[in-house]
Amino acid sequence: MQEAKIVKIDRPFITVGQLLKEESIIASGGAAKWFLIDNEVIVNGEVDQRRGRKLYAGDKIQIADNGTFVIQNE
Repeated sequence: MQEAKIVKIDRPFITVGQLLKEESIIASGGAAKWFLIDNEVIVNGEVDQRRGRKLYAGDKIQIADNGTFVIQNE
């Protein structure tokens, strides 16, 4: 099992769509909707397909075929 990648944020939260773009999983924010239709994203153990879902420090995100990410404040 691969270790989770730490994603540091300098604001209170980041959205799932922003995370996908910042981690170069998608090319643009507009692609998030289509990515989430075809790919399973698990936030803190629950499947979530909302690109606007707010992710806070401590949240754990698993993205099929892309790994696991943990949000941390800078």
